[in-house]
Amino acid sequence: MNLLALSVGGWIGIAVAAVIVLLAIIFICWAIAVRNRFVKMRNQYEEAFATIDIYLKKRYDLIPNLVETVTGYAKHESETLQRVIEARNNAASATTTAEKIEADANLSNAIKSFNVVIERYPELKANANFMDLSNQLKAIETQLAEQRRYYNALVKKFNTERELFPQSIIAGLMHLTKVEYFQLASEEERQNVKVSF
Repeated sequence: MNLLALSVGGWIGIAVAAVIVLLAIIFICWAIAVRNRFVKMRNQYEEAFATIDIYLKKRYDLIPNLVETVTGYAKHESETLQRVIEARNNAASATTTAEKIEADANLSNAIKSFNVVIERYPELKANANFMDLSNQLKAIETQLAEQRRYYNALVKKFNTERELFPQSIIAGLMHLTKVEYFQLASEEERQNVKVSF
């Protein structure tokens, strides 16, 4: 009898309250899903950068062996070899993402000049130990390039999602900021390397 006694206004009030509760539940579920997606994307790009760190560490560990092998052949090229070791040490001691990106760029430049020195010594290229180390370095460089591309793809996805509306509301609540790409630090690195024989 009480249900029948409710006025039309009462039924409308209940219906409005039910719709509001339903909309609130839908919004909360959406917000949780968006937040979880941001957490997942952040973990993916952090894992990708950690993998870059692993390849950089392999590269740093390999360089002293390679330089030591070349030193016997190219003693008077000590300035170039010293720059490679110095760049390697700076890269190994970098701590922040920005420092690591800059140090990696400097090390890549030093390796390019190192490769020019190597071209001057044909007998060095016949040394089995040198060839093995050189092939390992080439493999690491290839893996690094692939991992940088993967990292940048994840960063692009994260940055895009972070800026899209309405996800940007949740990103703002999470205090998410734009993540930097792993890119070349200087215009010089974008140009072709000139090697003359």
